[in-house]
Amino acid sequence: MIKNFKWLLLVSLSFAACNNDDDSTTTVPEVPVTAGRADFTTYVSLGNSLCAGYSDGALFKKGQEGSYPNILAQQFALVGGGDFKIPYTGDDNFGGLLLGGTPIQSTRLAIFGIVDGSPDIRPIPTSPITEVLNHLTGPFNNMGVPGAKSYHLLAPGYGDVAGIATGTANPYFVRFASSPSTTVLADALAQNPTFFSLWIGNNDVLGYATSGGDGSNPITPTTGTPGVGFDGTYNYLVSQLTANGAKGVLANIPYVTTIPFFTTVPVNPLTPKTLGSGNEAAGVATIQALNTQLYGPLKQALTVFGAGDRINLLSESLEARDANPLLIKDETLTDLSAQLTMAFTPTLGPASAAFYGQVYGQARQAKKGDLVLLTTKSIIATDAPGVPAPINKYGITYPLQDKDVLIPSEIADLKAATDAYNVTIKSAADSNDLAFVDANALLSQVANGGIRFGNYHLSSSYVVGGAFSLDGVHPSARGYALIANKFMEAINAKYGSTFRPVDIEKYPIQYPATIN
Repeated sequence: MIKNFKWLLLVSLSFAACNNDDDSTTTVPEVPVTAGRADFTTYVSLGNSLCAGYSDGALFKKGQEGSYPNILAQQFALVGGGDFKIPYTGDDNFGGLLLGGTPIQSTRLAIFGIVDGSPDIRPIPTSPITEVLNHLTGPFNNMGVPGAKSYHLLAPGYGDVAGIATGTANPYFVRFASSPSTTVLADALAQNPTFFSLWIGNNDVLGYATSGGDGSNPITPTTGTPGVGFDGTYNYLVSQLTANGAKGVLANIPYVTTIPFFTTVPVNPLTPKTLGSGNEAAGVATIQALNTQLYGPLKQALTVFGAGDRINLLSESLEARDANPLLIKDETLTDLSAQLTMAFTPTLGPASAAFYGQVYGQARQAKKGDLVLLTTKSIIATDAPGVPAPINKYGITYPLQDKDVLIPSEIADLKAATDAYNVTIKSAADSNDLAFVDANALLSQVANGGIRFGNYHLSSSYVVGGAFSLDGVHPSARGYALIANKFMEAINAKYGSTFRPVDIEKYPIQYPATIN
């Protein structure tokens, strides 16, 4: 009952926050706003979904208005900054995209009440109205393109509708590219910016991470020529943006381990209550059956082959601290398929034993240090397609696959690439005398203890933390305001500007299903 009340309180607070009725206690110093050594007459922002204002799994107008570049542009206007044109989506604020009338991107996520003590989070049940083929006339100052990697900003044809089907073009850029053959960088430079912001590289590691490191979306090489390696691409971008004397601000890349998409789902959610669908007695009976029929025989066989530590019997304890880990596939383990097939053939027969060997040859129970993806939560305990009962329950009797979990070796690869990218970014800022935002440090602080401001606390806890939206990857409106303040802080420090921080308490922690 108390848990339910907490979530109901959250929903009511979210709705109230969207009306910007928070009582502000932030004291903003009354100092003259000056530009310092920078010229903000024409501001252009380049980046990906973070630049565009993507939130709750979609791009929608209210989110675009709350993007950190738009917040910056509003402050720049106080010192002579010009109009900041944004390629807005439809006015319904539902998000999503149509291509020739067919939905190709879903509407945004929203909370639709409370179910069994947890928020009911799902896409808004309506068709998108933003049609990719309805081309917008630019130029646009916000050049943020959701999904873009660093090298995409240099890719000719990234705005060509003919390339959407093959993956060489981006539907968001198709909407506002000046021509099918142009590049994001070319459209930015055509505006002769006097000031720019560049936050790119997140997707160069994030795509690998959100696909569980399964190889379908590889990490961009840390070194290589422009359009191939991150360092060559990034340095070329900065050299072109500064060629005519423009000043700017660069931001580095946060570790994926600081965002709730990878830190929300526990590796050990299996208890008598969850396995019994709320009935603890039934859950204990299920555990006993699993230990007798699957986990026990597996551990016995694996022990013979020197790998008994991969599987342990499930605990029947009702204590939360004794919750059981998920079953996962770890492709770094020695494949014992042949050995398990041999061991199970006398009791199961050749065909079934071969199938068991294939399924469990690289299986182990999840450990601390593994990261279960937020999207994996919805498939745990569901039926694996094409897998016969009773071994078809994802994460319980059938291992979660590579795409569902990040294992330590994959996390290490992500960290190594992020560290290398960040060395490149910081070096580019220093060598070109540009402002620098340590976004990695900022989001690490949010994830490890959070940030207190006024009467509020901002953390990375999913839904309730306030810093991230419902997709677990992109910031909330309040999170974007925090980021905008860090950009202004860096600009002030480098150029002697005196921009005032915005009051982040006036930005909502979550958007309601309907936005007026």
